[in-house]
Amino acid sequence: MSVALRERREELELVAAEAERARAGAGRLVLLRGATGTGRTALLEAAAEQAEAAGMRVLRARCSPDHTSVPFGAVFQLLAHGPGFDSAAGEDPDPPGTPPHRGRPARLWRLLRSYADDVPLLVAVDDVHLADESSRRWLVEAVRRIDRLPVLMVVTERSQYDIDPPADGLVHALSPALVRTRTLAPLSAGSSAELVRSALGRPVPAEWVDDCVRAGAGSPLLLRALLDDVGGTAAEDAPAALPDNCAALYPGSYAAAVSWWLDSAGPTTTEVARALAALDDDEEDDEKDRNRDGNRHRDGDGNGEGGRGGHGDADAELLARMAGADPARVPGWLTAMTGLGLLRPGPGGRSRYAHPLLRDAVLSSWSGALRQAAHHRAAEAMLRRGDRAEAVAGQLLRSAPVGEAWATGVLLDAADLAVRDDRSDDALAFLRRALDEPMPDARRSVVLTELGSLEYATVRSTAGIPRLAEAMRLPGLPRDRVRAAVALGTALARRGEARTAIDVLRGLENEHLTGHPDLVRTVQTASALLSDHDPGTRREVYRWLRETAERSPRLVGTAGQALLVRYEATAGLTSSASAMRRIRALLARPADPLAEGFLLGTAAAVAQWADQLDEAERLVRRGLAGQRASLLHPMHLALQNVRVDIAAARGAYAELLADPGALNPVAGRPDPANAQAHALIALVETGRTEEATALADGFDLQNPYDSWELNRFLYARGVLRAATGDPAGALGDFLECGRHQSARDVVSPVVTPWRTASAECHLALGRPRQALTLAEEELRLATVWNTPRVLGRALRVLGTATGGRRGLDLTDRAVRILRQGADGTSGGTREATREATYETTREATSEAASDGDGIVAPAGEPVETELIPALIAQGRRLTAAGERTRAREALREAAERAERLGAVRMRASAEAALREGGARRAATARTGSGSLTASERRIAELAAQSRTNMEIAELLHLARRTVETHLTSAYRKLGIRRRAELGAALTDAGSRSGPPGGTRA
Repeated sequence: MSVALRERREELELVAAEAERARAGAGRLVLLRGATGTGRTALLEAAAEQAEAAGMRVLRARCSPDHTSVPFGAVFQLLAHGPGFDSAAGEDPDPPGTPPHRGRPARLWRLLRSYADDVPLLVAVDDVHLADESSRRWLVEAVRRIDRLPVLMVVTERSQYDIDPPADGLVHALSPALVRTRTLAPLSAGSSAELVRSALGRPVPAEWVDDCVRAGAGSPLLLRALLDDVGGTAAEDAPAALPDNCAALYPGSYAAAVSWWLDSAGPTTTEVARALAALDDDEEDDEKDRNRDGNRHRDGDGNGEGGRGGHGDADAELLARMAGADPARVPGWLTAMTGLGLLRPGPGGRSRYAHPLLRDAVLSSWSGALRQAAHHRAAEAMLRRGDRAEAVAGQLLRSAPVGEAWATGVLLDAADLAVRDDRSDDALAFLRRALDEPMPDARRSVVLTELGSLEYATVRSTAGIPRLAEAMRLPGLPRDRVRAAVALGTALARRGEARTAIDVLRGLENEHLTGHPDLVRTVQTASALLSDHDPGTRREVYRWLRETAERSPRLVGTAGQALLVRYEATAGLTSSASAMRRIRALLARPADPLAEGFLLGTAAAVAQWADQLDEAERLVRRGLAGQRASLLHPMHLALQNVRVDIAAARGAYAELLADPGALNPVAGRPDPANAQAHALIALVETGRTEEATALADGFDLQNPYDSWELNRFLYARGVLRAATGDPAGALGDFLECGRHQSARDVVSPVVTPWRTASAECHLALGRPRQALTLAEEELRLATVWNTPRVLGRALRVLGTATGGRRGLDLTDRAVRILRQGADGTSGGTREATREATYETTREATSEAASDGDGIVAPAGEPVETELIPALIAQGRRLTAAGERTRAREALREAAERAERLGAVRMRASAEAALREGGARRAATARTGSGSLTASERRIAELAAQSRTNMEIAELLHLARRTVETHLTSAYRKLGIRRRAELGAALTDAGSRSGPPGGTRA
């Protein structure tokens, strides 16, 4: 059975019964109604063949819109092939007002009766709604008179809800007793699926069949055309689903069928159908965004569902405005098309096309200019009804330039919302489209600055720099010009062009900032910060900054003075206590608005070096909150780097590795970044050396930019090489890192402790003298800065290099200092009594070995990452001294602390030292509350307080992925599966937790 005759048995049986009745001399009209494509013509032909087989004569006519101007054209088709037609039709038309029982209508009627006298007739008229008016009147009159004749009249009529109300149907003025009406329903899904399988004649995937059924929309016309297009696809080559666009179909029967369906519906319906397809396309993009972000708005225009027939009144109104249609008719059309299967309810009850292929076919015949005009009208309508800026801007993205101020405002508002939601791709699209609209040069400069910043950060640097350079060329307010110059300078400096970046800033300062001392200070501060990317430039800038600050501190401002504190910290010229006093004093002063970010970022870095991690974290959150993420700014990345440094100082390895960007190169940057250096060390410490090697090998450091981040990565690669048994290669990396740092006047171990790392490599290579020299110098510099972390590390390595009883005393001292920081106890701590360096290294060593007035480190925040290796070093020294009981205690504690931290490498080192000393394997806690890291416990406690992952992320200024990673790890360690179990697990585990030393084997 053909596609068109599927599920049409009842209609054929009706025609057969009425034909039998007509042959008995009682004629009637059978009206077959249906929407376009439901198979009316095929059914009429089948009925005609059925009548001929039963001995009836069939008179056929097929009406067309091309012949509506010919009077009696349809009737002539019916009667033209019989005897007497010429005389009945006549050559001259009847005069106006001739009654239907006289003139040509009467002659045609008598001709029909004469045909019926010979044999029963079936009069088949297809598409009677397209018949000329004279023929329609004649057919109506004939129906009234065939009830006593052997004549069955079967006509088909298009019956579909269109936007423009249709004319009255053929039977409008007829008695129901004279007519039998059947309305053809769409094909069921089951029949459609069976037809697809039988038509292809081979096994096909179930999803393919389902797609064909939805794209066919229950219409025999569309389904037959679709099968024509896909019928040649080999079964083994058939994809899992139909394509979403008609360009992938050949020979294009489906698109032609949809075009014909639109033409038959009339121009207004066609415009509404196309407008819906355009909105459907937009909605599908929004749905993808919702699936990606998980927190988008309810639907594309911010409105809920409602209205008639389950369709929103707002949607119907929008479609009507886009198409210039009657808004009262559009809801009914949506309901009718859903009933036919062409549409289906989408998210929020909105109408969607049954398949993307159907939507694309509707759009394919729409010219670009008309489509853009429709989106323009949609944007205006959505703006008037108060839709969200992003929904209105979404329409403007698809329209031609509007040329009015409201369009610019909407696009920029939408971009601002996208930036706040961290949707860079959307923000880029809105900003690029905004540039197509007219705006003053000053405003265009601001837009270009933001767009260039985003393109640099998310696409590639070569895309952003030209935008920023163009922004600099346009006139604008001094404050906006400073933002543009800072953004351009930041981009240039990150590309290794620090001198050019500073020239840009100095040029702005000299030419455009006269009378703006606050902006001059901001430019000077930015220059100092960007000079970190070039050693020679850095020395010049900081020399000028120091000289200027000595003459007049006001000329450099609070941010400039903070940078000088940072410089002195890295140059080994001040203590942590003094640096924090000065930083806190600067934070208490009023700061220039544009310079506040520089102050907060610099203060956060100094606080992190001083082991004041909570304070540093607060400063980072405050600084990032004041930064506009879409504006390229040197301090934005600096604040993010400090946040990473804080996580590294805490040993939060899972947090460091949670961001996928930490394990891959940064867009537009061939050289490694700070986050990747820390990720490399985190991989080493967690025992993932193969991944660490792959990450390190992913960067070519033959001709890199000479940046401080390169130094950090060289240090990290040295850690990897040392951990994988290559002390010589590691030493080369550490010494190269030290050479680069020293060229920048960075000598303090607060940045990277390359001297202690190099000393350990020398010891591994059998060079104790070189190791001792480096360790003594490290202790001298650590004594100046005077924090548990740097002091403990320096004392540990010096003790290992020194050996003997003095070495044990040094490692004991290191453990005592670091334990104060790790356990948060003061232990009678007092502030260091001096900030100057020791006169000789030997004095430093002697002082360090005593408990006198030499090195006294203030208690800081947890320094677990340094206490664990100090305990291991202490255990080894105790073992060498024959104190095996104390050695085992130290090593077991180290193993337990490493287990809780997730530091696989250090745990393995501690256990190896235990075995070497003759002890059994350490009984480490690998599950339970004691195994939670500090970050995991903090996040788990917040989650137990019913805070969502997003709330925790915002509170701790972390990525949501990081929170999820920590919670997953906490669940595993606590042996639970749901958030609801966290409270009890933490409470129970807390009541069972033991002393810091943990259990003993």
